[in-house]
Amino acid sequence: MFLSVFDMFKVGVGPSSSHTMGPMVAAARFLDLMRASPFEFAGLRASLHGSLAFTGVGHATDRATILGLAGFVPDSYDHDRAEAALTAIAETGTVTPEGLPTLQFDPKADLIFDYDNTLPGHANGMILMATDAQGDVILRQVYYSVGGGFVLTEEELAEGKDTNDGPPVPFPFKTAAEMLEMARSSGKTVAEMKRANEIARGCADSFAKGTARLWEVMNACIERGLSTEGILPGGLKVRRRAKAIHDALMAERGMNLNAPHTINDWMSVYAMAVNEENAAGGQVVTAPTNGAAGVLPAVLRYYLDHVPGASESHIEDFLLTAAAIGGLVKYNASISGAEAGCQAEVGSAAAMAAAGLCAVMGGTPEQVENAAEIALEHHLGMTCDPVAGLVQVPCIERNGLGAIKAVSAASLALRGDGQHFVPLDAVIETMRQTGHDMHEKYKETSLGGLAVNVPNC
Repeated sequence: MFLSVFDMFKVGVGPSSSHTMGPMVAAARFLDLMRASPFEFAGLRASLHGSLAFTGVGHATDRATILGLAGFVPDSYDHDRAEAALTAIAETGTVTPEGLPTLQFDPKADLIFDYDNTLPGHANGMILMATDAQGDVILRQVYYSVGGGFVLTEEELAEGKDTNDGPPVPFPFKTAAEMLEMARSSGKTVAEMKRANEIARGCADSFAKGTARLWEVMNACIERGLSTEGILPGGLKVRRRAKAIHDALMAERGMNLNAPHTINDWMSVYAMAVNEENAAGGQVVTAPTNGAAGVLPAVLRYYLDHVPGASESHIEDFLLTAAAIGGLVKYNASISGAEAGCQAEVGSAAAMAAAGLCAVMGGTPEQVENAAEIALEHHLGMTCDPVAGLVQVPCIERNGLGAIKAVSAASLALRGDGQHFVPLDAVIETMRQTGHDMHEKYKETSLGGLAVNVPNC
């Protein structure tokens, strides 16, 4: 099994990897399908199903679909250009993607939220259609946004398409048990094995530049969140809090006022800064999703700023180790809140961050696996019930607590020798089963939990 670090960590746009980035990616794929087609197209239609319908407005799925069909992609998203495009599309009822003619597309009539018909393949389903001059559908494709910005067609999902396309890799572990056995037999760390796999699939120079950019974008997101005030969009009137908390923490430094547990506030504020930016539609990195994007950057920033002896030279090892654990979770369970609840998002993120921190603090592969296991185990059963369908409450604070759990898990693992009772593979399988058994109303539909027990205004 191979899942690149650049698949697990993707530069994109908030507020949701599955509901914002995924539909935008699906639309880009559909435009490519149209460009390769011999048909003459005159218009576009789209329908959103399941969780994409129920929380689509709060997660900006409608905006993402419209912009995707206009030719926007997450990696190069420009907010001001997008706003201008949305205004023009609303006025003209048309889009003009590069390489295609001007196409009729009136979002009010041609973008349907279908609340009654969930598509069979996944909770996040959408159908994109292209029409001829008479308005008849002449090209149609079903897409599923399966979490973390990953998108599959219905054919790809049915075929069980995995991430193994390409040259063989030297360490093709599919489970944590295989990962540990390969580490023992090779004498390599998890990061070293993951790096060898990445290099087998690409260029070492571009890989180093790519990982450096990932942290650059993550850290820039933290900095924007720590310096921005105001009210988050969406109607709940949630105040940004990261800047005020950070300002207070900075003012308290050197005053001998801090209790030891204040370090938790530092971890939380880094994570909250990211998720406030995400909620505002800013640029984030999936880690492994947008809804959980604050956990891993917060733990890495905590390591760099607060751990004695920390070095930026270890950033790549942190990301590689985290990506290895994230790949195991995605391959054997899910990173999608719509499929398995928030245990699959913040839980996975905490496991990844715990593993990364344990690794750069000198942990053995066995301790790294233990750190990931502890973090994920103590998120089991966590639901995804965003108030008003927005990635704000409880999502922003939840990332802060996920970061704290990740650091605690890494610390506990480092206090041991790597031997422990519950293996990571068992926890991942338990998470998969729990997600399967979880009622649909607790899986990113805003039909249960906090979403129905907290006023939306």
